[in-house]
Amino acid sequence: MSISEELFARAQELIPGGVNSPVRAFRSVGRSPFYTASAEGCRLRTVDGAELIDYVLTWGPAIFGHNDAEIRAAVSSAVERGLGFGTNGPAEVRMAELIRQCVPVVEKVRMTNSGTEATMSAVRLARGFTGRSKIVKFAGCFHGHVDSLLVKAGSGALTFGNPDSAGVTPGVAADTLVLEYNDAAGAEEIFAKFEEEIAAVILEPYPGNVGLLLPEPGFLEKLRELCTQHGAVLIFDEVMTGFRLSLQGTMGLHPVRPDLVCLGKIIGGGLPVGAFGGRADIMDRLAPLGPVYQAGTFCGHPVSLAAGIAALEKLLRDNPYPQLERAGRCIRDAVTTAAEEKGMPLRFHQCGSMFTFFFSEKPVRNYRAVLASDPEPFRKIFREALDAGVFLPPSPYESAFLSTAHDARAVEKTVEVLTAAIAKC
Repeated sequence: MSISEELFARAQELIPGGVNSPVRAFRSVGRSPFYTASAEGCRLRTVDGAELIDYVLTWGPAIFGHNDAEIRAAVSSAVERGLGFGTNGPAEVRMAELIRQCVPVVEKVRMTNSGTEATMSAVRLARGFTGRSKIVKFAGCFHGHVDSLLVKAGSGALTFGNPDSAGVTPGVAADTLVLEYNDAAGAEEIFAKFEEEIAAVILEPYPGNVGLLLPEPGFLEKLRELCTQHGAVLIFDEVMTGFRLSLQGTMGLHPVRPDLVCLGKIIGGGLPVGAFGGRADIMDRLAPLGPVYQAGTFCGHPVSLAAGIAALEKLLRDNPYPQLERAGRCIRDAVTTAAEEKGMPLRFHQCGSMFTFFFSEKPVRNYRAVLASDPEPFRKIFREALDAGVFLPPSPYESAFLSTAHDARAVEKTVEVLTAAIAKC
């Protein structure tokens, strides 16, 4: 028995399913999980001594790779000043300045402890601002484990075939209206039916928790138009895509501007963090200025923000996005060519440093099409790649991520491994 297997056996006696986040169980790819001993750059080292080129990257935050020296130095300096204060600190002000400098629409911002807290708070704020109850979300968009948003969710909920989580009451779910992503006509219909009741529309503008999906021309524009017309709040959940696809998140790729945006992952530099921000007139409805309550002991934690500030300042200085786009295209082109030569119906979705490949004869434009795709080729490729030293997300329904630490040698090895895995399918 390997060390990872022994640890997993012990964990299953102590932790539900042996894991503290469901997708880590590796069930959907037919493997037992490994345990990581350390990470550096684009590589993980397991407790069993294997070295893996990592395309999970802490599920997105590690845009400079693992254990970046500048971020680590910022954390060490912050720790020397104390582990936490429960008072206001200068890092909160600097982080707010950086977010407002980079992200369109953010006039004011509030820190949270996680992306889940950010989306939960943004929805509550939208309801408090509008005085309305109903929320529109899109099937497959995952916004954290918030009761009202765990309705046809993506991420682990999709992987485990349980998109409507037990414990979410019918009363809570009744206020959540669900549409298919890219369904502009459906959005028009739902506003026509519930126009006086809809507080907000929330979505991942480029969904990454159902695999990477891309918006069709006019879709985001239609949502903006409908929300403006009917007085609803448009919320972009950019916890995953914020600062990853550009300094402006997806807002660097299209002209649509939401009223509120939710952030996380990269703004913590690898430590737990979240934030939501947007129009000042909406944000000023939060306590202590307004009646919408949100609070947290560790919100704006000085160590997390030190890491996040170092990450954002490095992004501003280095502008790594062209490099990440080139690496993403290199993998996309090689895998697409290999699939064509094999006669496999591959749909490779890539945007900057994010990518997913679906096996489907038809275009994959929404949750329904994702479910109709064939997950079995991915499972085979995942196992072949892992055995050859390349770690993809352990689910057919998650996005992979690149970092600046994925140098030419790592990308070449990845292309070699993935094309060989496709050839064996």
